Amino acid sequence: MKFASVLTALILSVAANSVAAQDTAPSPADRPANPQAVIHTSLGDITVELFADRAPVSVENFIEYARSGFYDGTIFHRVISHFMIQGGGLTEDLQLKPTREPIVNEADNGLTNTRGTLAMARTSHPHSATAQFFINVQDNHNLNHRGTSNSAAWGYAVFGQVTEGMNVVDDIRFVDTTAVPPHSDVPTVPIVITGVEILPANPG
Repeated sequence: MKFASVLTALILSVAANSVAAQDTAPSPADRPANPQAVIHTSLGDITVELFADRAPVSVENFIEYARSGFYDGTIFHRVISHFMIQGGGLTEDLQLKPTREPIVNEADNGLTNTRGTLAMARTSHPHSATAQFFINVQDNHNLNHRGTSNSAAWGYAVFGQVTEGMNVVDDIRFVDTTAVPPHSDVPTVPIVITGVEILPANPG
């Protein structure tokens, strides 16, 4: 009988602690919401959610460039209709704007390059991304992180998702393009980013 009483008390204690833990654990509604951004372009606005919870370095980097006005007057300089649209680094006369130091590659964050996601553009070096980004217009699983053995395996870091204005992205993807050496796939009529506006986080 004494053993049974002790066992019952132990069970009640564990249950009480479990309830207390549930009461103190943050609910999804209590977690910090991700910031939003509007990419204003000459063809319309593209609203995105920035995944600060999954790609904090890339998101902070993007926000700093946006708030400094760096993206104002840059263009989508590389448009491939069944791949992606890339911009945020060149002016209308295809001059490369000076950037800050590169950031670490966060492609191993579990996010994938699916249609409508934003990812950091980079050179052949895995950790070379600065200001340029691209929007996937289809699922590009070959760009996902697969390891660290080489540059291709590292992949491209996804840091955002289009929430409104995918019709604008599709309008951009199908514009006429041409080669302007050393660049290829350049829109014949410049698609200008007039600014990137950072909005308060959307609580959901």
